[in-house]
Amino acid sequence: MPQLLFVADPLETFKTHKDSTFAMMREAASRGHTLWACEPQQLVWQRGGVVTAHARRITLTADAHDWFDEVEAADIALCQLDAVLMRKDPPFDAEYLYTTHLLTQAEREGARVFNSPEALRAHPEKLAILEFPQHIAPTLVTRSIAAVRAFHAEHRDIILKPLDGMGGAGIFRVKEDGLNLGSIAETLTRDGAQTIMVQAFLPAISAGDKRVLLIDGVPVPYALARIPQGGEVRGNLAAGGKGVAQPLSNTDRAIAEHLGPILAARGLLLVGLDIIGDRLTEINVTSPTCFQEITDQTGWNVAQRFIDALEGKLAA
Repeated sequence: MPQLLFVADPLETFKTHKDSTFAMMREAASRGHTLWACEPQQLVWQRGGVVTAHARRITLTADAHDWFDEVEAADIALCQLDAVLMRKDPPFDAEYLYTTHLLTQAEREGARVFNSPEALRAHPEKLAILEFPQHIAPTLVTRSIAAVRAFHAEHRDIILKPLDGMGGAGIFRVKEDGLNLGSIAETLTRDGAQTIMVQAFLPAISAGDKRVLLIDGVPVPYALARIPQGGEVRGNLAAGGKGVAQPLSNTDRAIAEHLGPILAARGLLLVGLDIIGDRLTEINVTSPTCFQEITDQTGWNVAQRFIDALEGKLAA
């Protein structure tokens, strides 16, 4: 019976009605896979041994709130499991980076880790788009407040965001009047000490910030358009956006089919592309979401396709 370890946030924090890691677990359990879970701080390595996790073996219940039972807690070697799924949410901070190094060591010892920890390090979610400039909006990466002012002078309506945020946290829009531009730039860059991203505002955000999922390089045929609500500039579901599943547009598919094989070849089994209009804005690799929203609205089972792909990798 295949054994899967999910390295994730605390299980008690899962919102099972929308959590994609839970959807993966549910699908895997339905196929008879054994589920283990741990948090990054529970990974350990010591000379003379291998990377281990103090993990919980769980079974799933039918209760949406009390959704799992802990069968046992044990120290397990990652190399003795069939697969390790890295599903820890951002921020992509130093501790996240250290976790990927432990997972790389586990790979040296024979573990199978998805997404590849080396690929996670190589694809920070905001900065990964720089490799594909033909698909992105006018973009500036800088810690210079003067450069931010110059970019605003050129594009007049801009978005500023930190490089390590998630769920729309820390995102600001500055319109043509430049109101509070200096204060926002100083705050986000910590007076020039921290690098940020600045992009030209895309009016197409009114139709939604689309999440396009790639599974082993192949796009899911539906995107989830996260539509801003109540005058908000952010479409993120965590910021109150409304999620509407829709078929991929021709541009969505073209971007996905260009990036999919490239990213899959680097060990990225699951990727979430963020697209506004016809412009790529982020490449999410840490813990892409929206499985349940797409499945619930379209009937296309994203988790089933993901576990199919995972099993295919393990059988190869």
